[in-house]
Amino acid sequence: MTINQISVFVENKPGKLAEITKILADANIDLHAMSIADTQDFGILRIIVNDTDAALSALRENGCTVNTTKVIAVEMPDRPGGLAKVLRVLAEKNVNVEYLYAFISRKKENAYVILRVEDNTIAIDVLQTAGISIVSPEQIYG
Repeated sequence: MTINQISVFVENKPGKLAEITKILADANIDLHAMSIADTQDFGILRIIVNDTDAALSALRENGCTVNTTKVIAVEMPDRPGGLAKVLRVLAEKNVNVEYLYAFISRKKENAYVILRVEDNTIAIDVLQTAGISIVSPEQIYG
């Protein structure tokens, strides 16, 4: 079970991030999770939204450079050590995490983490075998 993450190329200039979020708002796109990694000149905005196709269309129509990546969403207890357990399970099976970012769940006792790994199928199998919940697209897009 993977979910679609949108990556948007963003110039590192005042107002550019506001412009992108306005494009999404005007298209009635709900942001569920986001992360931005930047350099001096540009950044990559990574987002999980309620309607990937509509978001891609709106962003492209407004001249944004975008692509999609399949990522894994994991549900874990929202307490000290929750993320450490997930990462330890992957490390023990030699699954490398390229990047991750977390966001809160609507369930007060749990949190979600988005994982980008080299092989989603292997990572999902490793996590599920260890009893770690993979979040379905329906739970995310909601």
